[in-house]
Amino acid sequence: MRTNILGYPRVGNHRELKKACENYWSGSISAEGLLEEGAAIRKRNWSLQKENGIDLIPSNDFSLYDHILDMTLTVGAVPSRYEALAGNRLNLYFAMARGFQNEGQDVIAMEMTKWFDTNYHYIVPEFTKDQQFSLYYNKPLEEYKEAKRLGIKTKPVISGPISYLLLGKEKEGGFDRLSLLERLLPVYVQILKSLENEGAEWVQMDEPFLALDIDKKTKAEYVNVYRHLRQVCRLKIMVATYFDGLNENTSLATSLDVDALHIDLVRCPEQLGDVLAQLPAEMSLSLGIVDGRNIWKNDFTQSLEVIKKAADALGSERVFVAASCSFLHVPYDLDLETKEDVLTPEMKQWMAYAKQKVDEVSTLRILSDGNFSDEARLKLEANKFAIAHKKTSLLIHNREVKQRSAAVTDKDTSRKSPFPIRAALQHKVLNLPLFPTTTIGSFPQTADVRSWRAKFKKGLFSAADYKHLLQAETKKAIEWQESVGLDVLVHGEFERNDMVEYFGEQLAGFTFSQNGWVQSYGSRCVKPPIIYGDVHRPHPMTVDWAVYAQSLSSKYVKGMLTGPVTILQWSFVRNDQERSETCRQIALAIRDEVCDLEKAGIKIIQIDEPAIREGLPLRRGNWKAYLDWAVRSFCISSSGVDDATQIHTHMCYSEFNDIIEHIARMDADVITIECSRSQMELLDAFVKFKYPNEIGPGVYDIHSPRTPSQHEIVALLKKALEVLPPERLWVNPDCGLKTRGWAETKESLIRMVDAAKLLRSEFPSL
Repeated sequence: MRTNILGYPRVGNHRELKKACENYWSGSISAEGLLEEGAAIRKRNWSLQKENGIDLIPSNDFSLYDHILDMTLTVGAVPSRYEALAGNRLNLYFAMARGFQNEGQDVIAMEMTKWFDTNYHYIVPEFTKDQQFSLYYNKPLEEYKEAKRLGIKTKPVISGPISYLLLGKEKEGGFDRLSLLERLLPVYVQILKSLENEGAEWVQMDEPFLALDIDKKTKAEYVNVYRHLRQVCRLKIMVATYFDGLNENTSLATSLDVDALHIDLVRCPEQLGDVLAQLPAEMSLSLGIVDGRNIWKNDFTQSLEVIKKAADALGSERVFVAASCSFLHVPYDLDLETKEDVLTPEMKQWMAYAKQKVDEVSTLRILSDGNFSDEARLKLEANKFAIAHKKTSLLIHNREVKQRSAAVTDKDTSRKSPFPIRAALQHKVLNLPLFPTTTIGSFPQTADVRSWRAKFKKGLFSAADYKHLLQAETKKAIEWQESVGLDVLVHGEFERNDMVEYFGEQLAGFTFSQNGWVQSYGSRCVKPPIIYGDVHRPHPMTVDWAVYAQSLSSKYVKGMLTGPVTILQWSFVRNDQERSETCRQIALAIRDEVCDLEKAGIKIIQIDEPAIREGLPLRRGNWKAYLDWAVRSFCISSSGVDDATQIHTHMCYSEFNDIIEHIARMDADVITIECSRSQMELLDAFVKFKYPNEIGPGVYDIHSPRTPSQHEIVALLKKALEVLPPERLWVNPDCGLKTRGWAETKESLIRMVDAAKLLRSEFPSL
């Protein structure tokens, strides 16, 4: 029996890659310095897995920004607008990811969207009808050779050709991107042949779309593609699926002309029987039993039963013990959690990060032999103790919380009056101008702000001193917004470390990590809270800051909250009850906060739900059940206020067409969405559906360092006005401004406000 890891985190134990990238972008280090840091991280990752006895160690799972962007560069699918940058690989690569604006050159970034139902974002490939492919940079080969020089034989990981195309987007009509396979496959053959010639034995082809609903044409292409690859190379190919089960695609996956199949038995344990029954005699099976998506310890007893079932059916030599998916989605190393006041020993014993999960994979292989050492036996007993202790811990359950959740009725999930009545009242009370301008919530967190937080946590600032500094920063933000003419203000969120972590710190049932960082996109890392028990709100969380900010201005200042679904999705969630129940508990806590904000005089309250779309199950047949409880949770949180209180929500980087009716059921008075990278295309779903409420389509991309021109913003707004009535259109950026610098933020917002004023002059009668 062998062991298999699908991928490893790539930002470094202490976010070394994040810091190196940002230093490179600012000019503080050279390209050589950035690449050296990447090589050091790869070496540590490979060495750790080798030391743990992993048989199939992944390479090409590392990325400076995003692995799908890596594949786009590898196969030369570079959009034509970047041609002027083609001579410098790093500049080209980061321009595709972030946009580029320098010395007269100004190109926008490629689109970014969520990686299936995770909080990771990938860069969306762009395809045209006459798309050509060529091997621009053979990254899979270069990283394989790099590991080989270190004495480590790896298994290159490559996005499979069909999933790669399906992850992309046609940039013009009249063709199906899968029709490009004939042009794309020769590049894949080049890559595979080069790996074969270098001595590689295995290659992992990631084909997550095999765990989704796919049509007959796509199924036929899968058979053709892998038959062709088998004919042209002798590498052993493992097709990896994850995030759901094969289900009706089981016969397809097991019929592919490949050497091994990987399945996710964490997300879909029930698929094992069908796969074992249909797996051909020449194919091996990789059992994804160690969770790559969550931080809870593996239940060895349960996993050993699964391994035994597979080994009895196939023989041990055809079985791989594996992670369910790449460890990209979990933190690096639980050993770095040294502060017991942050993560208590009792809770820590229930957890495993990537390093510990590698050990779990290795240990399960050893334990499955039956004849194991005393060391392995001690690990098994310790695991049994931790699993049993978690089930019986008194920290987890709260009877009052469960009773309140069970008592929720339909009355708790709807506003008092329908939207037209609310809108008329809100327009009268708020008296905002046409095309009201606002931002999504956060303003830049400067080095000073971050240093204050760090010093406060270390005890170098008193609570009073820290509060005074943040109040001063908030006051500056309010005064600046007033000076440039923004209509609805925000307090800037300088007191918040993260839009989810901040709330988790104040809600019962949550705990935290010191170094539990995971990559969200590029250099952006988040430290998800850990939901271990029943959730409730012991005290108000944002009211004081909202009231203080509102006291500084005669204009309206929004109360800013994160919604229950997003808090759930962006946390590591307890695995001992249904996610819907945990979400309802969070919703009730947010409802309490919303009602307290209203009582304190806050007239506009924003409840961000960027994660609604990403939480969709991968199979369409499971959507309704999820959307029912997700929308209901949002409505619980937002429906306790009077009609005159305006509820906003925000969503970013999502395809809305297939869930628009459910978004409408959320019944937010105003929804703000990401639209700039798609040039307002994402607005089409709202228009076709005849979405009745007010909309703020983002008019500039905050994830790119470029500053939009006023003309560019006006053009986007006019596109929106082609399909939206002016009285329902808000003007705002795509997302929060926390990660941007003040100089670019100020210039961009000034241009945004001026664009709105220009448009108002064209509608004088309204």
